[in-house]
Amino acid sequence: MAHQRQDTQRRFYAQPDSNVPSTASLIPTSSKGPQGVQAAFARAPPSLRNLQSVNSLNDSPYPGAAAGRTTAGSQPHSISDKARFSFVLSSLCPCDNVSIQFSLSPDPQLWGADISPNHPEPDDYLHNPDPRRDRKHDRGGSVLTYRGLTNLGCLLVLTTGLVALFAGYPVISYFTRHGLSFNGGFNIGGINASGQLPGVINNIGLIDVDTPSSAYTVTSFADGSEWQLVFSDEFNVEGRTFWPGDDPYWEAVDLHYWQTNDLEWYYPGAVTTKNGALEITMSARLMNNLNYTSGLVSTWNKFCFTGGMVLVSVSLPGMSDVSGRVGYGATLEGMWPYSYDSCDVGTAPNQTHNGGPEAAVTNGDPYNGDVLSYLPGQRLSRCTCPGESHPGPIHGSDGTYVGRSAPEIDIFEAQVTGDPLSGQVSQSAQWAPMNAGYNWLNTSDNYNIVDPTITVLNPYKGGAFQQATSGVTQTNPSCYTGASGCFATYGYEYQPGYKSDGGYISWITNDQVAWTLDAGAMAADSLVEISDRPIPQEPMYLIMNLAISTNFATVDFTDLEFPVTMRIDWVRVYQPKNAINIGCDPKDFPTAAYINEYIEAYSNPNLTTWRDDFGQPFPKSKFLDQC
Repeated sequence: MAHQRQDTQRRFYAQPDSNVPSTASLIPTSSKGPQGVQAAFARAPPSLRNLQSVNSLNDSPYPGAAAGRTTAGSQPHSISDKARFSFVLSSLCPCDNVSIQFSLSPDPQLWGADISPNHPEPDDYLHNPDPRRDRKHDRGGSVLTYRGLTNLGCLLVLTTGLVALFAGYPVISYFTRHGLSFNGGFNIGGINASGQLPGVINNIGLIDVDTPSSAYTVTSFADGSEWQLVFSDEFNVEGRTFWPGDDPYWEAVDLHYWQTNDLEWYYPGAVTTKNGALEITMSARLMNNLNYTSGLVSTWNKFCFTGGMVLVSVSLPGMSDVSGRVGYGATLEGMWPYSYDSCDVGTAPNQTHNGGPEAAVTNGDPYNGDVLSYLPGQRLSRCTCPGESHPGPIHGSDGTYVGRSAPEIDIFEAQVTGDPLSGQVSQSAQWAPMNAGYNWLNTSDNYNIVDPTITVLNPYKGGAFQQATSGVTQTNPSCYTGASGCFATYGYEYQPGYKSDGGYISWITNDQVAWTLDAGAMAADSLVEISDRPIPQEPMYLIMNLAISTNFATVDFTDLEFPVTMRIDWVRVYQPKNAINIGCDPKDFPTAAYINEYIEAYSNPNLTTWRDDFGQPFPKSKFLDQC
């Protein structure tokens, strides 16, 4: 009954032509064994292999979906098509092949699987919402659990951090920023520092390129030896300024020097260079409740020297003060004007202990109850207990600290006195502890005045806050800015140390030695139970300032004319060729670490005392039984 009809079905596998060998014909009959090439078609299990499919391979299992598998006008194929295709599969592979034995039909329904959408499965709860079932979990419980609070805390921290970074940080930075300070700063009592050397293009050396070669050496006034130039500034560059950071060696301060009751405010704008000289101008200008402004420049933290000769060429304004004193009161308490390296009553407050010695409480300063000293005691003394704050160094002989201090040597302090009035300069050094009655050993062996007609010992010998050794010398009346404006040379030459070290100070006026003080003049004094005081051994730095104060002499305000200017042509420092010692932090007198530890006191002039304003204690003293 079978009949042949035209096969109009489009198949995925073309029927082989008679002249083209079929896939089945490529497999030899002997390949039916296990060593033969196996076809990659799976065989259904016996239970399913003989079941007939309800669809052909080209029919969609879904009603009405042709899936593009039939040609136009094609009809559903009969079972013979499937049988013939099945025959082809069977001919490709032996029946006992494992893949054929376990092949599955593409239709899961033929496996006996229920693929109905309404058939429940074990994982339905994962992707099928059930309002009734989920209500208990979605609305029940509490967020106040450890996990909930942890998550909430993390969100808060993250939010706070983001707000602080993008909103808080700019606000905090604005209100906590610090502008550049114009106050400058001074070292231990105003003399030492770390020795940094700022650079200035084309002129960075310690010796100014404009210094003439004839000034590279100088002859010592003491022994006639040749000394070497180690620092100079000719001030030839026009319009230099001296605000902090402006200049490699000099820096102006912005403060009131209250220690000597000055009437002016020191302002950096009052200092500049003009016509080949440094000019410091005092003006009748109201600033910070003071009626005058003037300037002070120093080499603190930039240039220091120990021993040698310093010379300055100056045209006086009729009133001047170039000294080693500074305006940072907290750093000076217990430091100025000491020059002392012994452990005895000389280091104690008021230079007394247990009510004595008697000479320290009588015949002293008549303006301060006749007591000898109102000083608070030497802060960094040889008596300092081990482990206390002290910059060092330590004596190798007994392990005690070296006494540190802030001595002062004045190149000059100018005045106009006498009858008739004449210009003079007081050239001095300040000391502590003090002799009984402020009477230093002024014998002919201990000092020398070269020309008594122009130089005399200053009758002022000191008071409750300092002892002074001072000589007063007549100045060249032409070398004032109000006269010819010529320049006169002032300075001093000195050798640090005790009498045994050959210590001395020689003050210079008009390029000649005016008077000399030997270290023997400051020898021990049994009346007040103190030891020798050496010629200052601390590294020194330079200060130039123009000030007005009634502490030194009566001020003739009626005849004063403002502005007035002091002019400095040059500054030069020399040292013996075999004893060059420059720098602000030498090994034998270290300073930088101590300054950095207490930097606020050395940069804030409003801190006037070490203990009260700055809030730091004095180191404990073994002389006072505090160790």
